[in-house]
Amino acid sequence: MSMRYVNPSSVELPRRPLRRLGRELILLVLAKIALLTLIWWLAIAVYERPDTRPAAIEHLLAPASASSPSTTDHP
Repeated sequence: MSMRYVNPSSVELPRRPLRRLGRELILLVLAKIALLTLIWWLAIAVYERPDTRPAAIEHLLAPASASSPSTTDHP
């Protein structure tokens, strides 16, 4: 049995497939985030934001004004 001498500089090392897959996964996640941000910006961001000031909420939750007929006047 004879063993052949292999020159270390001519040996081709296998590429790292996990590193490539990791880069592709990161790129895919970033692309999806960018796409969802674009969809949100085009579809949802154009609507007015609700008024969340305490005074506005108090006005919405206040009881009805006295000008409306009350139900206690009827028998």
